[in-house]
Amino acid sequence: MPSEYFYRMKLPIVAYGDPVLRKKAEEIDEDYPNLKELIDNMFETMYAARGVGLAAPQVGLPIRLFVVDGSPFGEDDEDGPGDPTVKDFKKVFINPIIVEESGDKWSFNEGCLSIPDVTEEVMRHSNITINYLDENFEEHEIELSGLGARIVQHEYDHIEGKLFIDKIGPLKKAMLKSRLDSISKGLIRVGYKMKFPFQKKGR
Repeated sequence: MPSEYFYRMKLPIVAYGDPVLRKKAEEIDEDYPNLKELIDNMFETMYAARGVGLAAPQVGLPIRLFVVDGSPFGEDDEDGPGDPTVKDFKKVFINPIIVEESGDKWSFNEGCLSIPDVTEEVMRHSNITINYLDENFEEHEIELSGLGARIVQHEYDHIEGKLFIDKIGPLKKAMLKSRLDSISKGLIRVGYKMKFPFQKKGR
């Protein structure tokens, strides 16, 4: 089917507890099937869920691919001015490698589309250098700081089989256990399509 007739789809986001979220993802090449459609669908899914990043493992694919669009953090709101460095920060990262993390670590309240309605303060490096391929398989190496670096670090963790809750203390994680169990069983209400690993049939 010609690309101009392609209809973007919202993909189900896999929930906490799905083994794919714990796999170290594999690199892909230009022959990966329907890659353009997948990237389009990932953006569509991310926007529908009001996210700023989405990694392929979150839609069930253990491949080294993620998309970001930090523009929501670039807009002014009632909490104050936005971050201009992410106002036009929309990118596709294929087979990325974080070359360097530097600068002081700083705390920010993070959440994840695979772990709805759970947010925690997470410490991350303020600066990174990352090498990656874009959607045309052209190579880039860029330096990022602040929120741009944080968004990318969060999504990079996904393709390494890690989640943001791995970076919080054991006591806080223990306090989240019942909520995490409910998420994995689908015993929650969420405003976007999800796939729950331990949901009972008929729900």
